[in-house]
Amino acid sequence: MSERLSVFKTYKLYVGGKFPRSESGRVYEVTDAKGKWLANAPLSSRKDARDAVVAARKAFGGWSGATAYNRGQILYRVAEMLEGRRDQYVAEVADAEGLSKSKAAAQVDAAIDRWVWYAGWTDKIAQVVGGGNPVAGPFFNLSSPEPTGVVAVLAPQESSLLGLVSVVAPVVATGNTAVVVASEKSPLPALALGEVLATSDVPGGVVNILSGRTAEIAAPLAAHQDVNGIDLAGADETLATELEIAAADNLKRVLRPQPVDNTDWSATPGTDRMTAFLETKTVWHPTGALGASGSSY
Repeated sequence: MSERLSVFKTYKLYVGGKFPRSESGRVYEVTDAKGKWLANAPLSSRKDARDAVVAARKAFGGWSGATAYNRGQILYRVAEMLEGRRDQYVAEVADAEGLSKSKAAAQVDAAIDRWVWYAGWTDKIAQVVGGGNPVAGPFFNLSSPEPTGVVAVLAPQESSLLGLVSVVAPVVATGNTAVVVASEKSPLPALALGEVLATSDVPGGVVNILSGRTAEIAAPLAAHQDVNGIDLAGADETLATELEIAAADNLKRVLRPQPVDNTDWSATPGTDRMTAFLETKTVWHPTGALGASGSSY
């Protein structure tokens, strides 16, 4: 029997629910921890970044308007699909991060569990950060969380899947849409996540995934007037400062990165990454005039 030719995987961007190549036609070589060639990944341009923002904005109304329970169902479906392709992700994470198969499997399992965890929060976060407020007067005063809008997410550089899920899932769980800049060194697990999202009932444009030079893609996103927030998890200190300055122009919400040595993506997550991109809407409503008996509704 003759030996089969290798069928190499073609990685593409994930924008608006579709899989385009970079409009620039550029690619760059991705290697494993030992320098062995793995694949050519798209080298995204500023135009790709702008296209992703357009897709995210178009998807925002439907996604933020869906019931929290429905968002949770959809995100849980993503976890189901990740579980079904577990072996693929174990191999990709092992190559990307130079891990043994057992350690890569632990990272993938943690990423799936993390996705389920955030899916479960979709219809609970409002009870934690919202509620009725006591006021001196005949008023109802209610605060409720609302999504910020389009959020640019710079994925962690060293944690290709667990770190990625840890920054993307809380953004979309709370009703935001995301433009994700994958790890520059290890983008393949992120690009493969697009294939799962496309088959998991997540509406096109809710999550858009770009690969390439982090600084090159992040600059137009930080300055973009239609981006409402930015998570700088994948930026070094110098780049983070530059992007934060650019983001100030339209008062974006900015989540600063933690020092690399202090970031443990396997630690139990709290609610901070969800609340970082939530706005609080407070509504006042009169209770009605008090009668002679002091009764009111």
